[in-house]
Amino acid sequence: MYINRFNDAIKSKYGRKMYKLSLDGGMTCPNRDGKVGTGGCIFCSGSGAGDFAEKFEGDINTQIERAKRRVESKAGDCGYIAYFQSYTNTYAPVEELKRLFWSVVENDDVDILSIATRPDCLEEDKIALLAELNRVKPVWVELGLQTVNEKTADYIRRGYRLSVYDDAVKRLKKENIDFIVHMIIGLPGETQEDMVKTARYISNSGAAGVKFQLLHVLEGTDLAKEYKMGKFNCLSLEKYTDILIECIRNTSPDVVIHRMTGDGAKKDLIAPIWSGNKKMVLNYINKALKDRDVNQGDLIRRNRQ
Repeated sequence: MYINRFNDAIKSKYGRKMYKLSLDGGMTCPNRDGKVGTGGCIFCSGSGAGDFAEKFEGDINTQIERAKRRVESKAGDCGYIAYFQSYTNTYAPVEELKRLFWSVVENDDVDILSIATRPDCLEEDKIALLAELNRVKPVWVELGLQTVNEKTADYIRRGYRLSVYDDAVKRLKKENIDFIVHMIIGLPGETQEDMVKTARYISNSGAAGVKFQLLHVLEGTDLAKEYKMGKFNCLSLEKYTDILIECIRNTSPDVVIHRMTGDGAKKDLIAPIWSGNKKMVLNYINKALKDRDVNQGDLIRRNRQ
């Protein structure tokens, strides 16, 4: 069995474990402030996917220290990834981004800068800034693609077309900036074939990494309203694992798998309830991978023969 897992890839490249420091850059999102939309993506919580991020209070280095204290009991000898998680972290004037990101890159405790954003918020001057930073320390850009199905993208109110993603990754690759792509397994109306198609598309687009995310329903979201009206059902753990395995088998072995599931804040979790037990979920997935002797990319290799 071969899976290109995040922890193994990090240790192989950097020689030690890395912990992510979840940060908030103090920005909003064009899908919330009216530029693209006002409600955000249908599944997005009020924190803009930053439920576990330290809150922005003006001084990013103070925020980094607080985030370090969160993990210090289990960190040991490790490095740190400064992960800007909340909302859209290139949605600000480039001069403001320069001040923010250079402060992080110049922090001796930070080994990697990881920035979650949208493909439609990566203008040329911002990519030029990321390229400049990337020459000092590794910069990762995380993109929330979620699906390549345009009908589903409209339903979840993603707010950009697939061609916008294609253009952004083309320009990121030109500057040798690694990008990591998020996809959601279990979006309403999608078949297993739809989800595998998204995984294959991400792999073929040149992504350095992928985050497979279970669709979970959080209180206060528009998705929760749809769920309570009975418009869709969430996947069982067994079905989720089956689809995940097919996505992994259709993902190039060169792509690092950063995540195999996902969980929101337990106080807000409506469904599926099983996703709240992260340890149990990961144990189940890992056992299934081992029992079925899953090799990442084996369907890609088989189709080439």
